Amino acid sequence: MIDLAVDPVLVWASGRRDDLPWRRTRDPWAVLVSELMLQQTQVARVVPRFHRFLERFPTVVACAEAGVGAVVEEWAGLGYNRRAVNLHRAAVVVVEEHDGVFPDELAGLLALPGVGPYTARAVLAFAFERRAAVVDTNVGRVLARQMGQRLTPALAQRIADSLVPEDRSWAWNQAMLDLGALVCTKRSPTCDDCPVRSSCAWVAAGSPSPDPAIGSAGVSAGQSRFEGSFRQGRARLLDRLRSGVVLEPADLTAACGWIDRVDGEAEARRAAASLVRDGLAVTCADGSLRLP
Repeated sequence: MIDLAVDPVLVWASGRRDDLPWRRTRDPWAVLVSELMLQQTQVARVVPRFHRFLERFPTVVACAEAGVGAVVEEWAGLGYNRRAVNLHRAAVVVVEEHDGVFPDELAGLLALPGVGPYTARAVLAFAFERRAAVVDTNVGRVLARQMGQRLTPALAQRIADSLVPEDRSWAWNQAMLDLGALVCTKRSPTCDDCPVRSSCAWVAAGSPSPDPAIGSAGVSAGQSRFEGSFRQGRARLLDRLRSGVVLEPADLTAACGWIDRVDGEAEARRAAASLVRDGLAVTCADGSLRLP
């Protein structure tokens, strides 16, 4: 396991990014909203959307009662729109099966739709301040470099669990997230500024290639090109639906921006079907498409 000093990390992190709004709350609903928004979306983009979302859906009950279409509509611009559907489904389960009170243990949180191991532990640590370790891209990178080896999901979680200090789970997890985001970055890490440089096996070895963080648990891989992709056309289609229109089958190709493509009509039908499959749209009796 890693001989990672707790105090230097906590001292280094103290006061950093305290202006992030989700760090000023222990409301599990707000924490869940922030965690789902932050998946694959930059912090700077999330901050204003977090405020706006909670103004519209201030409680889990408000979200559940609003309907999934309203949540998908409010999610515009954040990407990975299935997160909006999962958030609404989770809200419905909390309201219908838990009387609007979030589960405060791991198994109960994992049972919520769209809540995986990372998100469940994040809610435990950041809302309930339980002793739980979160392992995302940033934390996974720190752990792999500290160990000097690629880490499987099970090993990464086991190492992270062993590091969480008693009664300081909230501060520790925030510190580890910041360490990976601000110092132990994917490209050009600033190792001279790292509070735990002395225990980093990768640095001690001279930072050789391949970087052990590449392919390690929790460390995300690069995305395929968006411009001109199927994902872009699908996103255009969803944005048209968000404007409140109901699209006839003949309108789908133009909505996707594929009028000039030979396969545009077929791909547009495929995009529409994928939105329906993901719960982001529904097909009406006459074959038209709209938000749920």
